[in-house]
Amino acid sequence: MVTLTDRTQKRLTMQTREIAVETIAIRSLDWDRDRFDIEFGLQNGTTYNSFVIQGEKTAVVDTSHEKFRQLYLDTLKGIINPAEIDYLIISHTEPDHSGLVKDVLQLAPSATVVGSKVAIQFLEDFVHQPFERKIVKNGDRLDLGKGHELEFVIAPNLHWPDTMFSYDHKTQILFTCDAFGSHYCTDSTFDEDLGALEADFRFYYECLMAPNARSVLSALKRMGELEEIRTVATGHGPLLHFNVEELISRYRQWSQAKAKTETNVAVLYISDYGYSDRLTQSLARGITKTGVGVEMLDLKSADPQEVLELVMRSAGLVIAMPPASGTAAAATGAAISTVLAAANNKQVVGMLESYGGDDEPVDPLLSKFRELGLGEAFPAIRIKDTPTEATYQMCEEAGTDLGQFLTRDRGIQQRKSLDSELDKALGRLTGGLYIITAKKGDVKSAMLASWVNQASFQPLGLTIAVAKDRAIESLMQVGDKFVLNVLEEGNYQNLMKHFLKRFPPGASRFAGVKTQPAENGSPILQDALAYIECEVASRLELSDHWIVYSTVNAGRVSKADALTAVHHRKVGNYY
Repeated sequence: MVTLTDRTQKRLTMQTREIAVETIAIRSLDWDRDRFDIEFGLQNGTTYNSFVIQGEKTAVVDTSHEKFRQLYLDTLKGIINPAEIDYLIISHTEPDHSGLVKDVLQLAPSATVVGSKVAIQFLEDFVHQPFERKIVKNGDRLDLGKGHELEFVIAPNLHWPDTMFSYDHKTQILFTCDAFGSHYCTDSTFDEDLGALEADFRFYYECLMAPNARSVLSALKRMGELEEIRTVATGHGPLLHFNVEELISRYRQWSQAKAKTETNVAVLYISDYGYSDRLTQSLARGITKTGVGVEMLDLKSADPQEVLELVMRSAGLVIAMPPASGTAAAATGAAISTVLAAANNKQVVGMLESYGGDDEPVDPLLSKFRELGLGEAFPAIRIKDTPTEATYQMCEEAGTDLGQFLTRDRGIQQRKSLDSELDKALGRLTGGLYIITAKKGDVKSAMLASWVNQASFQPLGLTIAVAKDRAIESLMQVGDKFVLNVLEEGNYQNLMKHFLKRFPPGASRFAGVKTQPAENGSPILQDALAYIECEVASRLELSDHWIVYSTVNAGRVSKADALTAVHHRKVGNYY
């Protein structure tokens, strides 16, 4: 194992390790990265993993982030002579894995780039220079010699439309790029410590893979046709070797649960247009939090029949519009016409547009959907500036609003289905009244809560039940900090009324409410009886809630003789 450090930047290190015969991992360790594509925070940094396979011919699988340019290229040169690279295999073209493709090709001008058809198309726009290429389909093989025969598994939407896995029949390693990864930076090359890894592994799945659960299941089915998988060489975090079956099983279990949903939304986007892919990922995440299924489709590369079938079986449509002119518009105009032809008045639609220099408002297309009888799921999202944390949070909240609208009738039926006496008995369980407030980066949120209990003395800790479709759930991951505001008996009605109302996507929860910042940065409500500063330590998943266990770091009571407000319910099957 070799580790190199770039002393001019904070905690960027390189690690190399032979992970199997004639197979070396090059891991770029980004210890202090606290955001990934803005839309979700990182507690433990991340890594960008690249691999070198040396048979009779040499292949490099993926590169690294451009911030590691010199470190990565120096490390690569220490392993092989780059001019002797025969194949550069591109699992997918997102810049954190393909950011140095152009640099590697300058060192290896005769190398052949191997990728899916969509990946090669994207790479042409990214590299801006001629290169040798080999487009592969599912099941195609590439013989590197010495027994290293690579078999390719096309796995679109995990989490980009161009994703491809590569399986080495000699070492039984499956190179998966984003799939099965985690944003978890550690010197451990492999997953020896599952307990330390699993919270980040699950959070990563929920952020990137959950909106594509059906695509995950399709990829798992294709993986099942391979021989034994001894190691999963991921693009982020530790490689899976000690817990391969367990963690693949979790992907299957989580994806099956999400794919069984009765209601489905089609999220249609343009993968290489500005920020549309990341914005729609946030929208999709918000939708899946409500138990509604999502199928994402890149309109630029989609087959018309595929578009038609997806729209016809969906209860809702989300469309991210490209500029009004240019290659994206030309490539997707026919697809939009197909969407309009397949849409019907039982569906709802949501629109998103990032304004560029030649963009038009989405109103003309919205008018066409209204003429067809479709309702508007949320106000059109019109983004004029570079997206921020708050922008991605707004998109997630819009997705949640869409999902809640589509499941409204189902929720009413479920409430009526419970036994009335049991329902009344459960309703007699009482709890206090609290408001949870949280801040992460530029994003703030709040939630009225009553399912709160002290859970431990050493350390001081408490549990809170948070519904999966709450906006604040995204700010209550392991390591996140928040404030539990305790409401006062006889003096809680105004706060309760304020935080019970529905807020439009992106709206401030704190407009008109007196607050001050806690030591952990979250808002303290000045009219609260007491406040407690907390940090999330672990989460337990239930069917429709997360049980969030948090340690207590600080707190204060404003009125020593006042009592906590108590929440009395008549029924126990909804709030």
